[in-house]
Amino acid sequence: MSKVQEVFGSMVFNQKVMQERLPKDTYKALKKTIEDGTPLNLEVANQVAHAMKEWAIEKGATHYTHWFQPLTGITAEKHDSFIVPTDDGGVIMSFSGKELVKGEPDASSFPSGGHRATFEARGYTVWDPTAYAFVKDHSLCIPTAFCSYTGEALDKKTPLLRSMEALSRQCVRILHLFGNKHVHHVTTTMGPEQEYFLVDEKLYRERKDLRMTGRTLFGSKPSKGQEMDDQYFAAIKPRVIEYMEDLNIELWKLGILAKTEHNEAAPAQHEMAPIFCTTNLAADQNQLTMEIMKKVARRHGLVCLLHEKPFAGVNGSGKHNNWSISTDTGENLLSPGDTPRKNAQFLLFLAAVIKAVDENQDLLRISVASAGNDHRLGANEAPPAIISIYVGDELEALLKSIKDGTPYDEKTKQKLTIGADVLPPIPKDSTDRNRTSPFAFTGNRFEFRSVGSSLSISGPNTTLNAIVAQTLKEFADELEHSTDFKADISRLIKKTLTDHWRIIFNGNGYDAAWVKEAEKRGLLNLKTLPDAMEHYLDPKNVRLFTEQGIYTDAEMQGHYEVKLSKYCQILNIEVETMLEMINKDIMPSVFRYMSDVSAAAVRVKQVVSGANCAAETALLKKLDGLVDELAKKAEELSAHHLEAKKHADAAACARAYVESVIPCMAETRAVADEIEPLLGEDYKPYPSYEDLLFRI
Repeated sequence: MSKVQEVFGSMVFNQKVMQERLPKDTYKALKKTIEDGTPLNLEVANQVAHAMKEWAIEKGATHYTHWFQPLTGITAEKHDSFIVPTDDGGVIMSFSGKELVKGEPDASSFPSGGHRATFEARGYTVWDPTAYAFVKDHSLCIPTAFCSYTGEALDKKTPLLRSMEALSRQCVRILHLFGNKHVHHVTTTMGPEQEYFLVDEKLYRERKDLRMTGRTLFGSKPSKGQEMDDQYFAAIKPRVIEYMEDLNIELWKLGILAKTEHNEAAPAQHEMAPIFCTTNLAADQNQLTMEIMKKVARRHGLVCLLHEKPFAGVNGSGKHNNWSISTDTGENLLSPGDTPRKNAQFLLFLAAVIKAVDENQDLLRISVASAGNDHRLGANEAPPAIISIYVGDELEALLKSIKDGTPYDEKTKQKLTIGADVLPPIPKDSTDRNRTSPFAFTGNRFEFRSVGSSLSISGPNTTLNAIVAQTLKEFADELEHSTDFKADISRLIKKTLTDHWRIIFNGNGYDAAWVKEAEKRGLLNLKTLPDAMEHYLDPKNVRLFTEQGIYTDAEMQGHYEVKLSKYCQILNIEVETMLEMINKDIMPSVFRYMSDVSAAAVRVKQVVSGANCAAETALLKKLDGLVDELAKKAEELSAHHLEAKKHADAAACARAYVESVIPCMAETRAVADEIEPLLGEDYKPYPSYEDLLFRI
């Protein structure tokens, strides 16, 4: 057995470990809970808890924690030791089923969107048996859902699980109509490609903006960026290779299927991609991946940056969300299949996705909206904020022939009869990939490219599952009353494609002409988070989520408040950091350099007879003008910032940041970035882009 095989999953309480350590009846009961959602009785829970504890102690664990995903977007954990005191002054190691199934962390300090008072501290974590427990940092980590005392979901896992169940219900209804009665459950699968930057830790420490905000608020363009196209897939530097090897081992220990690694397009940018797995496991594992990326980087004197746009002028980082739907019998419902007879089913599911995306452009955009992602979308290989679907030329031609009732194959002049033998098989890779598309069909799945690198994938996938489930429900409601299923399927697919053809776009999403064309088609262009959030509580969105039991009204209101408040908090930190860097770093550096240049000019005049020091004078004059302008811009920024903060309403505050603060931040940065190249190397207020991007 190879070292990788020995290491893989060694720190995970997975199916293999369960089978080895649990009594047969206990394992069967637990498996039934995992597969069917059957409640787990306390006796079984106690046996599972005991086996977990014994296994975890063997792996070096001394504590256990309910590991959950609050609305902060990162994970949380409260650690309790296994020790229980004995009468003789010693301790025993104990862990009960009750402790496994439910925990009670303090919920008052987590974001809730104001639907509970801060003094109401009680919250509950509830074990998610569908996700494997694991050992990390000497603690047994138990994946859990997190809810308030009154039952509202305070996390990202609970809505994701609800959405997966909602989608499964509607998929099964459709499949049974096609005669697939043996299908009982459907799951979504995910493979999130994770992009990131690595910078030297010593340089990182000297950048206040990176430390406080995760991105550079200042920085002039280096003489070389990514214009030579020599970074992408280039040979990986030895220091980065060592990091990647270490990272892989840590991920493999936790059963994370890290598969692909390479340099990305920007200098110092890289990507890791895993193998597909069930969406809730993929979400857990991606949260772990981001944590471990950062932890392992420090071992190598590096810092891993997961911000969507840590550097201006080069690629930002995304997290391409590869989403598909599979049955419990192993069939991918988004695969065209090798036989024409299966294509009717595929086309119906494809049509459902097309309709869902078109009708819910706002929700998809909201699901990826963040202060960081606003910088990334539409720039340097990130898709635009306009949501559209790419299907490729061949599939578009096929769909168009169905929509218009025209021949698909010009050679045979045959019209398509859906589900009949004349429909040709659809090649898996019938066309090139479109990197500018936010939502692209790539053979047997959709790649949602708009997701930002630091975001939890739970939110986007909850939305994807929900909108497709809603469309499939409408389809099933209609088709269950059909008297001529084959004819009604054909009619429904044709009508859906006709009604929602506007969302299909195979062209260049970066082209300015597309913005005009999208507007003509009636597609939304929600450029910022505040623009997108204006639609979140629209009646059709509230109805979609609440009727499927994915969110309650209160939860949606809470998420609305949390997302806008977080946006304002991020901008507040960025502005405060900007002003501090101007006052404490940039301007003192300029004054010191000007003083030394001035003193040097005086010495030159003393030594060189008739020297007029024109170069020194011109430099001093230019720097003096720029530093005066920077001071004025800083005052303007501070004033706009104070005005924005006066708004008690989060939406009004966010709007003020978009309309007045962010433009002023850009103007202020432009002045500072003009100053930076004029300073001598020893006078730089912070490491430059050249230092950060090319010194690894």
